[in-house]
Amino acid sequence: MTVQIRFRMRAGDEELAPRKAHHDDAAFDVRAARPETIPPGEVRLVSTGLFLELPTGWEAQIRPRSGLALKQCITLLNSPGTIDAGYRGEVGIITFNAGREPFVVNRGDRIAQMVIQRLPEVELVQVEELSETQRGVGGFGSTGTN
Repeated sequence: MTVQIRFRMRAGDEELAPRKAHHDDAAFDVRAARPETIPPGEVRLVSTGLFLELPTGWEAQIRPRSGLALKQCITLLNSPGTIDAGYRGEVGIITFNAGREPFVVNRGDRIAQMVIQRLPEVELVQVEELSETQRGVGGFGSTGTN
């Protein structure tokens, strides 16, 4: 079953529409709409010109690109970023330069990837106690380093 998600691009940015590099990719490539230079250790909101209309019960997740992370030390803060069904503003990419050199973003560069998925219906139920597990309350390295 194919689900159709409506989107629009800002005037002049139509050629930057999200697309998959391969038909079986999980994510759509999201491209930068405006040039930007991100100094080392700094954050910039990269414009995409992309506006989504997600149906209720769906979300878009914005994730880093592995090649940019490995080769350029570029990642996304608030990752994965969630685009809610009710949001109609421009999708912006909160980009962080963890490297030692300025990172230049050119118009049309693939800056992030976007996964669109259905959300389950969830009801939180408040209780007095939770069930026991072997792990219990252990967290943050409690299972060791190996």
